[in-house]
Amino acid sequence: MDAHDRGSTPRHDDPGTPSDPTPGPETSAAADPAEPPGPTAASEPAEPPGSPPATVPARTAIPTPLPASPDPDPDPRTGVAALSLRHQIGVALALALVAIVVCVHIGMVFLHVAPVNTVTRQHGGAVDDWVYPEFEQNWKLFAPNPLQQNVAVQVRARIRGVDGGSRTTGWYDLSAQDGRAVDGNPLPSHTQQNELRRSWDFFVATHDANNRPIGLRGSLSEAYLRRIAVLRMGREDALARGDVLVSVQVRSRTSNVPPPKWSDEKVSVQPVFRELSWWPVTADDTEGSVR
Repeated sequence: MDAHDRGSTPRHDDPGTPSDPTPGPETSAAADPAEPPGPTAASEPAEPPGSPPATVPARTAIPTPLPASPDPDPDPRTGVAALSLRHQIGVALALALVAIVVCVHIGMVFLHVAPVNTVTRQHGGAVDDWVYPEFEQNWKLFAPNPLQQNVAVQVRARIRGVDGGSRTTGWYDLSAQDGRAVDGNPLPSHTQQNELRRSWDFFVATHDANNRPIGLRGSLSEAYLRRIAVLRMGREDALARGDVLVSVQVRSRTSNVPPPKWSDEKVSVQPVFRELSWWPVTADDTEGSVR
């Protein structure tokens, strides 16, 4: 038997494999049960006893991208623009019809309240048919004869003194007093604005050019104006202690408003006076002034 013969099983030498069956590093490590598996002490420092376990970072989930959606309309149509062309035409025609009716109505009402003119003379019937009865107006937009004059009401009095003598005061401009009271006053009283003016208008409307009363209201207008004059004279301190108001006289001072500088119109600026007769002051006038 050959000395190199190690058994009956023939040995098949693998090409490239050394013939010396020296165990490799893996074989020696697996054969040594004393060395624990895992990293060596030199590669990772040991944790001290009692230390909390190391926190393992959580894994971050990667969101799955959603499927892309189509971009919305950056300028969506709203209102009438969202309608179809046929409906847009219908809305435009309706708005045009409403605008025409409104303009016609405003024009008819304007002609109804305006002074008589060429249009109303020729088409007054059509204007009345449109306005009456639903849109009837009880006022006038323009005054038929605008006031272009300054009218001031003035008064003077005859006074009997304590010694029995009589004297006549100068003219007191009552309208100017009301004007000064109203000027710069944000809340002027109704009396300051209208009492004297309305009383004079009432007198003129109920008297003729010769100051004679027309109808039954003439005497009422005289009494009303006289009591206002007596009341105002008491406020002017025209009476001294012991003086007696015997009679009063009222007049108006009317002057034309001067035209503007650019106008060629020529008007007289001289005032025109309308003097009334002397009115004796009665006890009723005095008592009314006190009340």
